[in-house]
Amino acid sequence: EVQLVESGGGLVQAGGSLRLSCATSGLSFDDYYIGWFRQAPGKEREGVSVISDFDGTTYYADSVQGRFAISRDNAKSTLYLQMENLKPEDTATYYCAATRRIVLTGSGIYTDVKDYPYWGQGTRVTVSS
Repeated sequence: EVQLVESGGGLVQAGGSLRLSCATSGLSFDDYYIGWFRQAPGKEREGVSVISDFDGTTYYADSVQGRFAISRDNAKSTLYLQMENLKPEDTATYYCAATRRIVLTGSGIYTDVKDYPYWGQGTRVTVSS
């Protein structure tokens, strides 16, 4: 059974940093995409960053590129999102999500929420101005 549990959210001032973690279990070896999505009140959920566990290819939304970095530990059991130079517009609930490799093969689209069947409960990030 797949389980994703996020942690690390909190309240920070603009310009500060946070490190989000996603503890995972039940994912197949080198057979999935995993990443971070976020949703602010009144807005649709959007992709932040995704990594393919089978070849390490990464995706970053334009709004966070250069400020956020996605990574996984050596055992591929925990996903991280290092967030630096946070801005008020980064305020949202951040979700960890995963999908099987075959779902996205050849699609060229990696951040459609409908393609991700496995989700964590979310962790809230608030950035004050």
